[in-house]
Amino acid sequence: MPWNTRDAMSLKEEFVALARQPGSNKRELCRRFGISPQTAYKWLERYKAQGKPGLEEKSRRPNMSPKLTQAGLESEVLAIRQDNPAWGGRTISSLLKNRIAPSTVTNILHRHGLIQPSDKGPPAKLRFEHAAPNDLWQMDFKGHFAMQQGRCHPLTLLDDHSRFNLAIQACDNERGDTVQKKMIEVFRTYGLPARINVDNGPPWGSPRNPGEITELSIWLIRLGIRISFSRPYHPQTNGKIERFHRSLKAEVLNGRHFSTLTDAQTAFDRWREIYNLQRPHQGLDYQVPMDRYRSSPWAYPQQLSEFEYGSDDVLAKVYHSRFRFQKRYFSIAKGLVGQHIAIRPNPESDQLFDVYFCHHFLRTIDVNKPDYGS
Repeated sequence: MPWNTRDAMSLKEEFVALARQPGSNKRELCRRFGISPQTAYKWLERYKAQGKPGLEEKSRRPNMSPKLTQAGLESEVLAIRQDNPAWGGRTISSLLKNRIAPSTVTNILHRHGLIQPSDKGPPAKLRFEHAAPNDLWQMDFKGHFAMQQGRCHPLTLLDDHSRFNLAIQACDNERGDTVQKKMIEVFRTYGLPARINVDNGPPWGSPRNPGEITELSIWLIRLGIRISFSRPYHPQTNGKIERFHRSLKAEVLNGRHFSTLTDAQTAFDRWREIYNLQRPHQGLDYQVPMDRYRSSPWAYPQQLSEFEYGSDDVLAKVYHSRFRFQKRYFSIAKGLVGQHIAIRPNPESDQLFDVYFCHHFLRTIDVNKPDYGS
């Protein structure tokens, strides 16, 4: 775990929150976070006895005393809004334990000129939600922006069930090797998901050939992760991460300028802690994402193992973006060069065969319609 790139206290809070979840594997979490079991149990005992102060971290939440006067509540509302200009009445009310009605919060914000007509976004839409954490992660790049030194390409990963943000990484490019390096850090901390959904852009897809896998996708598939691609021109397929990007833009990027990637990463880390641990989410019935997230039971392997195909599979090796089957040649993703693929009969016709790489379906071929001459 890269302790030097994030505030140590926020990492303590994240570890304690994960370790306190029912059924958590504390020993595995210690390994992923790079701490000893003795240290972990010391943190847990201090947190149990003293809460956050036991971790030497002052709470950023406002004072929650029910004895505060109405004037005090108004001051709290204004302070929260000042720190988080994109938060509305329902979110602030929930953060204040509903001691003040959302409509009252909105009236206070109006009275102090803190709500503009443009603040009102589109109505929330009901979206499908996966049943458990790590069933599906959504991954994408937020639009890159200029800094004083170069450009920043924010890489984001979001858990579909909990909306827990697994990473916001300030990258200087969008190459596959850069993404892989960042994802290894995430996998070592949180484990592996069952599936990741991405769009058809590089480095995980091909805009010209939607669904075509790249070297990065091949690496993920070899880890046992299922890859799915959004429908072309339908960004709502990755709707939760699109919504996350709007929040990131409104609460971090708008009106801000950064000098370096380090400056941007510091801002991302600070906001990520608020987003995951403090900010109530309307789509989660005003829980915070950490309330619903659990670390994955599937640990990142130290070494990739070879995939074992079935005994009835016909295997072919990929050469120069093509493979040979029944003395005919068919095209395949160029990232698979050197890899073995499996060819299986298609139940619809004796002439049709399905092509797989590990567990991932690639395409269906017709032996009577080869892509190249024999």
